[in-house]
Amino acid sequence: MEIYSPAEDSFLLSEAIEDSLESIDEEKRKHLLFLDMGAGSGIQAESALKFLNKENIYCVDINKDAVKYIKKLGFQAARSDLFSSPKLKGMKFDIITFNPPYLPEDDYDKGEDTTGGEKGDEVALTFLIVAKNYLKENGIIFLLVSSLTPKDKLEEEIKKQGKMKEVVATKKLFFETLEVWKII
Repeated sequence: MEIYSPAEDSFLLSEAIEDSLESIDEEKRKHLLFLDMGAGSGIQAESALKFLNKENIYCVDINKDAVKYIKKLGFQAARSDLFSSPKLKGMKFDIITFNPPYLPEDDYDKGEDTTGGEKGDEVALTFLIVAKNYLKENGIIFLLVSSLTPKDKLEEEIKKQGKMKEVVATKKLFFETLEVWKII
């Protein structure tokens, strides 16, 4: 299996993370714990590294090749299907980022790095349901979503958790519109 290469979605999320981290007081940033879910090539971890201590950045991915690659970059990394890794047990993060697989399953694309389930929202929804157990009280989630993915269940889950979403970045492509949601 190949590592997911950064594309428009990864770059958009990276910019949103950098903008957000830059606005946080430098002294406070020293202590923030950051989790890059579905880390792929490690682009989000590298963006976080511009502002955070490397030892406070954690990466997980379902792809063992991605985990090996991220470890070579010097980040803490574990193979995990969402939060299944025992290394995450009991941990709470200030920031969790996720560029989930979000395309609806079809006859041509059934890859676990791009397909988010039958409708495309299943992986992101499962993530949101479980992520609350790994997020500190005032923690933030950055979630990338696509216009190709149904959003109603995701928004419903956010409200159910008593959280709010803010669209902090948008990019229109010829076949979809990407958004980065900041969930607080």
